[in-house]
Amino acid sequence: MPTDALFSIPKSPNVRLITITFEDAKIMVPEGISVAAALLTGGARSFRSSIVSDAPRAPYCMMGVCFECLVEIDGMPARQSCLIPVREGMQIKRQQGAPALCDAAMGDDHD
Repeated sequence: MPTDALFSIPKSPNVRLITITFEDAKIMVPEGISVAAALLTGGARSFRSSIVSDAPRAPYCMMGVCFECLVEIDGMPARQSCLIPVREGMQIKRQQGAPALCDAAMGDDHD
């Protein structure tokens, strides 16, 4: 993950920082922001790959309309990172192509 983030969040003494993991890298982020905002401030430039061309994709609208921000969160694929608030210990990975319908609906622990 690049070290030069394109976005930043102003530091505040009243904000509690929590730790999330993106692609095995730990990131300290303010509690309560969206996963997408956290990853962007952490330097992430690609959240998923296109199912057509495998091109890297990243958040566009930041309001749940475009689906460009899809990531895997705690083993559950196809999560809209712009709509989900971060929580301590969250494990996030890039979305690689399109998940199977069953995986997206039920997670990895189905039969």
